[in-house]
Amino acid sequence: MNGELSNGLPRLAAMGNQIVMADTGMPVLLRGLNRSGLEYSEPNQEGFAASAGISLYEIQWMTHQWNANILRIPFNQDWALFGRAGRQGEDYLADLDQVIHWAALHGAYTLLDLQWLSMDRAHGHGNMMVPPLPNPQTPHLWRMLARRYRNEPAVLFDLFNEPHDRLPEDRYPLFRADGSEYHPVHSTVSMTEWQPWVLVLIDTIREEAPESLIFVSGTNWAYDLRGFPVERGNLVYSTHVYPGKGSNWEAAFGYLARFIPVFAAEFGGLETDLSWGQRLLSFFDARGMGWTAWSWSDQPRMAREYEPTAFGEIVQKRLLER
Repeated sequence: MNGELSNGLPRLAAMGNQIVMADTGMPVLLRGLNRSGLEYSEPNQEGFAASAGISLYEIQWMTHQWNANILRIPFNQDWALFGRAGRQGEDYLADLDQVIHWAALHGAYTLLDLQWLSMDRAHGHGNMMVPPLPNPQTPHLWRMLARRYRNEPAVLFDLFNEPHDRLPEDRYPLFRADGSEYHPVHSTVSMTEWQPWVLVLIDTIREEAPESLIFVSGTNWAYDLRGFPVERGNLVYSTHVYPGKGSNWEAAFGYLARFIPVFAAEFGGLETDLSWGQRLLSFFDARGMGWTAWSWSDQPRMAREYEPTAFGEIVQKRLLER
């Protein structure tokens, strides 16, 4: 790709504690929505995006009626590499291209989020589809995507969704960044386990796309950024915030936002969480943080049939104020 997907959107970079336009240094506040579906929707005759219900009209609605200037798109590693249900990996990537193009056409960046490694429960993956750590195929995936989108400023990279301690029902094996497997009884995923992967994946991407803006999640389901930063530049650190995580946001991620760009790649709640959501959005504002609310299409939802939920109303209002 040589920029044709990006529709003239400028390249972004990290500077100080802000995301800025790389050429001018002008700050850019990214706020928008998650649009899930491509990580799990089996392809139909029209492809992956059509099966997930993603359309140009929907993206127009999110960017114009909600004023989103970034869409976070979760995706599936195996499908990007190998395809699914008779469709090739290139078919999956072509649908990603289409979503990126539609978003950029309406002024929105796309944050590609490695959400699932696989969907095949037949290979002993149990029912927990969000993996605790990457696997040996993950560097190959990011090398391919970095090569494909190196000249597409509209594409941003979210390394790995939610590093977390392995659960009893989660039978994904844990791999070290050198490709070796931890002992089966090892279940802890702390910065000790996660940061070597961070460095490997960043370096893999930068070999192909040296100017790329990369988002790095924390531990404890991405919530906890303590232990960052790593010794690499042009990074955004990414937290996921939900009501069950408590309210010590300053300790978990707010402190870092004073020095380095911090982004809330996921947050959301139900009708009972509105006051919590208002406080959280005010906290983001006070730290100059961007965000993408979860989720347009999955619980806890921001909208139903294009109409905002109660929580979606406070998100939409904040987006329209941008």
